[in-house]
Order: sequence, then C-alpha cells, then structure tokens
Amino acid sequence: MKRNLSIGVLHSASGPYAVLGRAARSGVLRGVAEVNADAAFDVAFSVVESDPEGRLDRYAPLCRDMLRNAGVRHVFGCLTSSSRKEVIPELERLDGVLWYCAPYEGFEASEQVAYMHSCPNQHLLPLLDWAMPTFGRRAALVGSNYIWGWEIAQIARERIGAAGGEILSDRYLAIGDTELDHLIAEIRALRPDFIVNSLIGESSYTFLARVAGLRADLGEACALPVLSCNFTEVEIGAAGAAAEGLYSAGPYFEAAAGGLGSFAETSRLAVHELARLLRGNAGGETLPLAQLLAGAARQGRPSRLDPDTQHARQPVVIAQLRGGRFREVLRLPEIAADPYLSRRDRAPLARPMLKVVS
Repeated sequence: MKRNLSIGVLHSASGPYAVLGRAARSGVLRGVAEVNADAAFDVAFSVVESDPEGRLDRYAPLCRDMLRNAGVRHVFGCLTSSSRKEVIPELERLDGVLWYCAPYEGFEASEQVAYMHSCPNQHLLPLLDWAMPTFGRRAALVGSNYIWGWEIAQIARERIGAAGGEILSDRYLAIGDTELDHLIAEIRALRPDFIVNSLIGESSYTFLARVAGLRADLGEACALPVLSCNFTEVEIGAAGAAAEGLYSAGPYFEAAAGGLGSFAETSRLAVHELARLLRGNAGGETLPLAQLLAGAARQGRPSRLDPDTQHARQPVVIAQLRGGRFREVLRLPEIAADPYLSRRDRAPLARPMLKVVS
C-alpha cells in the first residue's frame, strides 16, 4: 500500500516566461504520474498547484500558503533566481524544501533547496572554454536585469579576461523588455566574435530575431554566434527560425518531437529523486533534506545530490540548434557541481579585490 503525500508545484504557467514554467510543470506532472504508477515506490504524490504568473511578489505568499495550509513539505518550482530567493525565507521558517530545476548562477547553498539543474562549472565555463578557441575572444554580453544576468556576466567577464579576451559590451534589459534598438546598434558597430545571451522569455526571443536580421544585413563576413546557458527545446517554437544556429549548454538535449528539454527532464528526475529518498522511509517527508541524503547514503543508495552542497552531478552537453532541433557538438563526462567555483583542479576565478579609498 502506497502512502500518499502532497507536493507543491509553484511554476508560472502565465506571464513573461510562461513557456519555461509550463515546461517545468509538465516535467513535474510526468514524474508524479510515473512514480504513482511504479510499484517499486511506496509513496504516491498528490499535487497542490499555484501559478505566480511570473510576478515576483506572488511567490513567497503562495509558497507560505502551501506550507502552512496544504500539508506540503516539498515544493517544485521557481525558475528564476529572484523567485527562488523570495521563497527561501518561507522555507526556512516553515521547514520546507524547494526542488529547484533550472540552471542558475551559483554562489548559493541553502539547506532548504535541492539544486537539480546545472550551475556555472556545469554550463557557462565549459561553453566559454569551447567557444573562445572556436570563435575568438571578443565577446558581447546581454542579459535580463536580475541576479541570473548579473552573475553570468560577472563570471563570463572573469573567464574571458583570464583567457586574454575582451568584453566589448555588457548590457541588461528589464524582464520582458523588447526595445532593443540600442543593443542592436551597438552590436552592429562592435561586431563581436560571439554573444553571450542571458536574456529570458520574450526579451530573448526578440533579441534572437533582431540578431538574425543583423546577420542578414551584414552578410557572411559577420557570423555573430549567440551562446546561451538557459535556452532549451521548449522555446524553439516561441523564438521561431531566428534561433537557428544558437549554441546552448545544459545537461540534457532531447529530440524536439516528443522529447523533453532540460527544464522538463530535470523536473521529472527531481520527482523520482524525492521518491527514492522517501522509499522505505515512513515519515521521511518530515526530515530535513540533509538527513534524507545521509540516510540514503548509509543504505548504500547515494543520491545524485552532493550531501555537502545539495547540488546534483550533471552531464555537460554543448549543442547547436540546426534544422529546428539541437544537435550535439560536445559532450563531457558527468561532473560534480562547484557552486562557489572553489575547486583546486583548475585556475580559480579571481573575485575583484576591494580597497578603502578616501
């Protein structure tokens, strides 16, 4: 007999990044259906859903309501870093766990969060290390004006600078902003070797269309390759033909027809991961995530989540969008997350030194 547990789904099925929210939601629901149908699991999940509509002020109260009033301890949701940081205080106060299934910028390790997608040593750094010898070292950076865009740009500046490269421009847009004339004029004038695109939603789709138009104007002499760490299959339809040629890095790239992109697949796997941690562990849903991970390790079935950082090991794949689907360009072995970029097996990124001036 399976015991039934309620889990929360806090994804934006409407709003400026609804395509991504719907993809992640579909992955959670698929995972729930698979776990509920699998006799190997002694748990079954019931879903409690809320739609924050991409509005930052809605995430914390909706998460609070789930934890206080709906019998939920584990929440799957929050695609942006801003929304994740909004709910962490609620999770800390009410002893909940967020299963975060989107790529993010690192420099965080909350005890209340299971980081199931990639961080920069699993997406941005491998992408840049491949791109610079391939295209050159003169880069333009463009991102949405929030935590993801800022931190991705900071890490890119340091990596490219350490390789002897040059950042030609570094620009930000409000989420949902599609007024891009100034950006396109600057890129036309600078003609970078490649562009790192950390925009999300409609801003990204409009930017890709404008860059495609610029390529057509400039001709074959200026390729303007665009690199991304957060563009997946589910956005191909929204971006249209303008996204052709884009390079993306992530843990999973599935065939566009019938397959799952990384937001959906990572969400699906997260549901299975929770079910595995709770298998044979009556009452385990009330335990802190760290205790669940330690218990699984003692039983000889360690999690993909590192018990020290609660980040998942991930494969690293670089792919190019050609003919309406992503084609693999490079695959690296699965690697552990290094959210603070502290590994000693490579040259560290130097954070800027501050000094007091008078």
